[in-house]
Formats: sequence, C-alpha cells, structure tokens
Amino acid sequence: MANYGVIDLGSNSVRLVIFDVKDGINKKKPITCKDFRSIINDKVMAGLSAYVEAGEFTQEGIARAVDVLSGHLKRARYFNCVRTDIFATAVLRNCTNSREAISAIEKAIGAPVNLLSARDEAHLSFTGASCDRTIEKGTVVDLGGGSTELIRVEEGRDFDDVSIGQGSLSSYAGYVEFVMPRADEVGAIESAFLDQVAKTPVDLKKYRAEALYGVGGSARAAAKLYAQMTGESCRPKTLTPEHFDALLDLLENNPSKFAHLAARAVPERIHTVGPGCVILSTLMQKLDARKLEICKRGVREGYLIERMLGNAPCSRVKAQ
Repeated sequence: MANYGVIDLGSNSVRLVIFDVKDGINKKKPITCKDFRSIINDKVMAGLSAYVEAGEFTQEGIARAVDVLSGHLKRARYFNCVRTDIFATAVLRNCTNSREAISAIEKAIGAPVNLLSARDEAHLSFTGASCDRTIEKGTVVDLGGGSTELIRVEEGRDFDDVSIGQGSLSSYAGYVEFVMPRADEVGAIESAFLDQVAKTPVDLKKYRAEALYGVGGSARAAAKLYAQMTGESCRPKTLTPEHFDALLDLLENNPSKFAHLAARAVPERIHTVGPGCVILSTLMQKLDARKLEICKRGVREGYLIERMLGNAPCSRVKAQ
C-alpha cells in the first residue's frame, strides 16, 4: 500500500485527502474505488472567493491560502506520501490576476499549484463520480463555491461540459445580507443564476436529462439537511424536485428553523447550503430532471486516478 496526498484549493473549502492505494494496480484497466480508500479527509472552510475584489484575488486571500496550504502540506508529510499534489479550481481560474496569485502562493509554500481548466475540472469530476458506479446517461453537476460545472454523459462517456460562473459561496457573498437568504434574496440568486446560464456559449438543451448526478459538498449538504429536516437517520441517496421544494419552502417561510437544522446538519456550510439548494433546484427545473443522485466521490478521486496514478481516461469527445 502507498499513500498519495491530494489538496483541493477550492472557492469555499481547502481540503486535504490522503488516499491509501493498493499495490500492483493494473493501470491498463479502469481504476475503481476498490483500489483505494481515503484515510484522512481534512477540510478547512477558507472561503477564498470572499477575497476576490473587483475580479482580483487580494493579498489577504493569498495569505489565507498560504496559511491553509502550509498546514495541509505539514500534515501530509506525516503520512510519507509517495506524492502530494495541489490543484486549484474556479477561485484562482477566474480571477484577473490568476498567474500572479498562483506564483505568489507557490513561492510561499515551496510547492507547485496545478490550475485546472473548467474542462479538466468537469472531466475529472465525471471520472471520480463514476469510479463507484456506472453512469451511462445523464448530466453530472459539480456545484462548487464559485462555479457550477455540467457534464453531459452518453453511453458511459462524457462528451461536453460547460462552466456556469456562479456557485454556492459566490451566491451568498453577492446576494445575502445576513446568514440565511430572505425570500427576495432567494429570488435574486435564482435570477442571477439564470442570467449566468443564458451567458453560457452552448445550448443547455443538450444537458437535459431525467437523472442528474451531484458531486461536491453542496449536493451532499442538501441531502444531509433534508435528512435532518425529516428526521431520517441517513442522508438520502437521491433528491427530487419535491425534496427541494420542501427545503426552499422551509427557508422562505421559517428561516429560523432552517438555520437551526442547518447548524446541526452542516454547520460548516450554514451560510452556503441555502444558496446551494436554490441553484440545484433551479437546475433541476431548467434541465427537466426528476432526480439528483448524490455522489460520494468527485474531482479529487478523478485527479488521483488520472493525474497521479496515470490511469488512461476513457475516450472523450470534446464539445463542438
């Protein structure tokens, strides 16, 4: 067995996952979740997208990122990892000073930061989501803090992807005055998200599907919150439009109860779970989806499989 460290520098959280990988993996065959397991999953809610001002990632944001990454790298060294990689997504991809910010972070921590393109992030999310299940047809939804990635899947392959420039944390930062969004703020988040959808360079009709597959913390948080609301002992594996209607009805009509349930179910996401539910509900309506399957794995597992273990990705057709 060998340990590999993956550090995901996201818009909302910065997460270190240490994977214990089996020896003697046949890399010519698809790597599945049976070939590795996570032994450490350490998350810091850094809220880095809040450090973007006028499109620029600030010096305070750089300092915050350096502080969190330094702590994660120190923890990773205790596990004698064969390799530890850092990758960044929307928060550094979309800022106007991306190159300068990454260079400053790398210099301070003494390690490279791999910036994933929107296409890379989407594809790796699909790879991770499908390492424990077969996804033949549908749309993978990766709702992050600063963006939302959609991946169209046909016959078990990811064909197209699109990045929508709004996520759960950026929605909170841009449209919520206090902790829970008011009814008018819920409407503002939905309207802004639909505006972002309208600006995408592709026709979203091709992403319409009965089944969506949700990866990332926002989808899992919505499922945990629904379980808390209904008194279920385990989070549901699937959410429907009716589930989101119930969550948003509670948010708009009894925000205090919604906040208390969120504090118990997802305390680290208490401020973003509401906006996340709004976006996911809006997407389900827009894509005519009847269910959202909650995926346990995503971009970090995909990065491990393809970028670190060198498993050849399945044939992929790029968007036209």
